[in-house]
This record gives sequence, C-alpha cells and structure tokens, in this order.
Amino acid sequence: MKNLKFDKSGSSEFSKTLRNRVNAYFKGTNTSIYGDRSMVIKTIIMLSVFFVPLIIMSTGLISSPALIFAFYITSGLGMAGVGMGVMHDAIHGSYSKSKQVNKFVGYTMNLIGANASVWRIQHNVLHHTYTNVDEGDDDINAPFFLRFSPNAKRYWIHRFQYLYIWFFYGLSTVSWITMKDFVRVKRYRDMGFFNKEGEFGKELLKITGWKLLYYSYALVLPLIMVPLPAWIIVLAFFSMHFVTGICISLVFQTAHIIPDAVFPKADKDGLIANDWTVHQLATTSNYSPKSKVFSWLIGGLNFQVEHHLFPNICHIHYRELSLIVSQTAREYKVPYMVKKTFVAALWDHITMLRQLGRA
Repeated sequence: MKNLKFDKSGSSEFSKTLRNRVNAYFKGTNTSIYGDRSMVIKTIIMLSVFFVPLIIMSTGLISSPALIFAFYITSGLGMAGVGMGVMHDAIHGSYSKSKQVNKFVGYTMNLIGANASVWRIQHNVLHHTYTNVDEGDDDINAPFFLRFSPNAKRYWIHRFQYLYIWFFYGLSTVSWITMKDFVRVKRYRDMGFFNKEGEFGKELLKITGWKLLYYSYALVLPLIMVPLPAWIIVLAFFSMHFVTGICISLVFQTAHIIPDAVFPKADKDGLIANDWTVHQLATTSNYSPKSKVFSWLIGGLNFQVEHHLFPNICHIHYRELSLIVSQTAREYKVPYMVKKTFVAALWDHITMLRQLGRA
C-alpha cells in the first residue's frame, strides 16, 4: 500500500467549524459522547436474540426442521444486531468512556465468529481513514468476480454482478468465520501491523481459539443434541449466516458504493485530493434519517456520514449531530448526501453495481 496522505491545504476551515460546533453541542447539553443506559439495554436484547435460540436448540427438546431453521435465522438477526449495534461502537471506543468496558464488549465480535483485532485494522484504520480509496480501503478490495470501484479492473462477468452479488453478500460472514480473518491477519502483518515480536503467532492462536469456541456452541452442540440429520443442522446454520451476511452487507454497502459517491485515486506521491473531513462527506451517504426504529435496529448506521466524521462518538447521538453536520455543510457548500429511504439507497447501490459492470 502506498504511503497515502490527504491534502490539508483545502477546506480546513469547514473542518474546524464543524468540530467546534459538535463540541459546543455536547458541552451545552452536558451530554457525554459515549453510550448510556440505552446501550446496555440494546446489548442485552441483541445478545439474547443471538444466544437464546442457540441455547434452546442445545437442550435437544426441538426436533422440528422448521423450528430449527426459525431458531437459527432468529439467531442470525441477533448476530447482525450485535455486529452493527454493540461491538461496532465498542471497538471504536465509543460504547463507554472505560477502555476496559470497550475491550470487554468488543469481544462480542469474537463471540459471533469474527475477530475484533482484525476488524479494528480493516474497519477503524483502513476503511475509516481511506474510504473508497483504492489500495487503502480494504472494503472495496474485492475478489475478481466483484467490482466495487471504477478504478478496479473490469471483467466481462461484472456485467451480471448486480444479479449474483446477493449470493456472495449472503456468504460474506461464512467466509469471515472460516478463512477471511486468517488471510487478513497475514496481510496486515505484511503491511506492518502485528509486527511486534511474537505478536503474529499469538494473534493466530487467539483467532483459532475464539473460532473453536464459536463453532462449539453455534454448530457442534446442536449437531450433538438436536435429534435431526446432520445435513439439516448444517444447512440451518448456513441459513443463519446467510441472513446475517445480507443484513450487514446491505447496511454498509449502500452508504458508499453508490453513483454519487467519489472514488478518488491518490497521485504518484500518495496524495489524495481534499482534506480528510471533506473526503468523508464525498464518499459517504446517509439514508432513512427519519426512521427511529430502523436506526435503532442497525446501530445508527443509517447516519454513516456522522459515523465516519465522529467514530469516537456513540451512535445514539448521530441523529442530533446530523442536524449540525448538514447545516455546516450547506454553509460551506460541501456535499452532504442523504437518501430519504433505505429502499432508495438500495436502488442506488444496485444502479452503481450495474454501472460498474458496464463502464
């Protein structure tokens, strides 16, 4: 990866004004930037939706294939809720002012089969810093049969990606719990992360240990206890992950892979046009800003602009912050993208996938 850096000679005044106004909001309302009791309640609910169906199945009292699928799919929805509304804030350090609490709650990422340390680099460092930038944002580094950036090489198969991509979105968390963390931890080691003496080996052991724990209660125990053929249990387990993969992929992808978003290329020296704040507004879009229920379910990620600008602030504050950000953006004539509904954002994402397949 190039030594990427942002141009700081541009709209620094906008950045300063915005941060001053956000700081003034929290000071004026005497509000903490971190989560409150509502985050604890959400954590309990999401973890319960994930774990309770698995616990019930592990009692061996359920023998109906339809119920097994229903329980696993329900657990998949809980898994998505934990990923978007619990661990996400914790790993960003915005769940609590206590670093220990954030670290502990961040382990919920490991409990659902992924790995917090790898995610922190992929998401917090690479995606949040270099959003939509080739060679920087690991979220747009896709296998050859998917094309998420107009700067990526196009193959004939991409003409059909808007049709088949849903299958791969559904498989995304299956890839995550099997091989992706191992592949990425090695790649990140080669990039300069996990390079302290013995750190890489320890991380591999941690990843392996957590995944063995996850498979033990999410798959092996039901295979032992549920009085049904193994293939039904395995298929239901995959259905759980398919639901989770679809939910998480659509929430994140519809905020960045859209026609209005910018996909900047760094110059030969690694310089990216725009300062970092303006770059986030140019590459990120909000959607469905008025739906409080939807926003609660997806951890406030419909306010992706605010999340990218202030990842250290808990998502429960994004709705109020969006008023400040949108007003400041209008004053400084900086783009502020927002779609009225999630359906509109999803349609934009499909449109972009088709354009990337043809262009």
